[in-house]
Amino acid sequence: MDYASIIQGIMIPFIGTSLGAACVFFLKDSIGGRIQRALTGFASGVMISASFFSLLLPAIEQSSSLGRLGFLPASVGFAIGMLFLLLLDKLIPHIHMDKSEEGPRSGLKRTTKLILAVTLHNIPEGMAVGVIYAGWLYGNSGISLAGALALSIGIAIQNFPEGAIVSMPLRAEGMSKGKTFLYGVLSGIVEPAGALAVILAAGILVPVMPYLLSFAAGAMIYVVVEELIPEMSEGEHSNIGTVCFALGFVLMMALDIGLG
Repeated sequence: MDYASIIQGIMIPFIGTSLGAACVFFLKDSIGGRIQRALTGFASGVMISASFFSLLLPAIEQSSSLGRLGFLPASVGFAIGMLFLLLLDKLIPHIHMDKSEEGPRSGLKRTTKLILAVTLHNIPEGMAVGVIYAGWLYGNSGISLAGALALSIGIAIQNFPEGAIVSMPLRAEGMSKGKTFLYGVLSGIVEPAGALAVILAAGILVPVMPYLLSFAAGAMIYVVVEELIPEMSEGEHSNIGTVCFALGFVLMMALDIGLG
């Protein structure tokens, strides 16, 4: 088994986040509203497409032996993934990406809440990469190495603008560029760490792989609906977010089908 490919695959999204966080060294202290909506729309399109083509479809295909009930594992896993992220969203004090003060009150600093928001946002992406590579590692016929790589690349692509979007506010809060970059990088560590944890545990979870795939899809779509779409739509009316959503969706679909 090519373990080097697995390590490379789970690190690619982390690199995307780190490169996005590095934008604090080259950009102004804030991102314009139109640019932010465009980047958020693009990231949303990539995540929705990845959730469907890389996670939900393989989950449904792997349950084909159940006949007319083949939708059940994907449906149950998807719902649990949504509920899991909803629970984390309620329990972890953080600032939503629209910077509104939501969630449970706490004595944490605003910057700490923002860093927790970034970390929470990266959890389902790391899990998705871990699940897809675990499926390939344990010989699941519905998942190829190229397909797993496509998911990693797609998430890394959307992590780049996402890294910039979530790191720039830290700079605007008065934090130094070096410290902002460091926190951005640290927030992305949950992606390879989460992916590795899922891979290590997947050996005993192979029979429920369809549930794991759809669980990751549900968690990712929760982030899109709860965080990215409101961010994409706020401010004066503009179609830029919708157009970029379509671009991100098509790009991820092309990667998944072309490489998978």
